[in-house]
Amino acid sequence: MNKHIICGHVGKDIELRYTQSGTSVANFSVATNEHYKDKDGESKEIVSWHNCVAYGQQAELLSKFATKGRQVLITGSPRTRTYIKEGDRPDDKRYITEVRVNEVELLGPSKGEQPPAQNGNDSAEDGAHSEQPF
Repeated sequence: MNKHIICGHVGKDIELRYTQSGTSVANFSVATNEHYKDKDGESKEIVSWHNCVAYGQQAELLSKFATKGRQVLITGSPRTRTYIKEGDRPDDKRYITEVRVNEVELLGPSKGEQPPAQNGNDSAEDGAHSEQPF
């Protein structure tokens, strides 16, 4: 079994498209952040982008609710496919690896939404997403 679990933020609003047979498809990217300290003790961050694809009802729901900046938890399997870009020679294959989404959970509010108040406090946590790449 090869399973990926990704917790990160949607890179841009998801555009829904359809196959010739009418199946809905959502291609999107998710950014994950890794923090560490270098040899001098200085904080560093690595941002990694993960290409994801969802189909059917899951794709339709993601296109409505997983807007840019929304935190998501994705579970899926990696798939590598080939394609030929329009204008390329037929033997110029390009490869892309994507995570085929099996499960998705929307974790935080979408960009611009205020999280629900807790304990009677109406303010959001300061800096909750201050280091995100968007």
